[in-house]
Amino acid sequence: MNMVYQINISKGGVPKWPVPEVVVDELGLIGDKQKDKRYHGGKERAVCLFSLQEIQRLQAEGHPIQVGSTGENFTLSMSDYECLQPGSVLRIGKEVMLEITSYAAPCKTIKDSFINENFTRISQKLHPGASRLYTRVLCGGLVRTGDEVKVVASVAE
Repeated sequence: MNMVYQINISKGGVPKWPVPEVVVDELGLIGDKQKDKRYHGGKERAVCLFSLQEIQRLQAEGHPIQVGSTGENFTLSMSDYECLQPGSVLRIGKEVMLEITSYAAPCKTIKDSFINENFTRISQKLHPGASRLYTRVLCGGLVRTGDEVKVVASVAE
């Protein structure tokens, strides 16, 4: 089953820390803040997603990355995460619907999660399928750790 492995929030910046549940509204997770609103947050980047399996692959390569250390809000355990792309729609739990709007460009604030500060290791352009994803909130509500994640609309290649 595809699921929410961990929910992560912070008072601004990284890392983000785990919480057991959260309410999501049109601007993202209640209680989560972003340091630089030019590049993070807002309706088109309300929630950031990342893959647990990708984090584990990066750890196997020797990177010191941890869940939440690259600023993702929802760390997802998904067998087909790398197939997600802008336009895909996900249902998280019973209420929340998210539409992927873009790949999240990595920046120097997450450099400590990578060997030799190589934060471009999660660049979609350089490593397709290894990127974090930004989403807009189509329907808000409550999300809990362990909630099921379903792809309800995908984009044809």
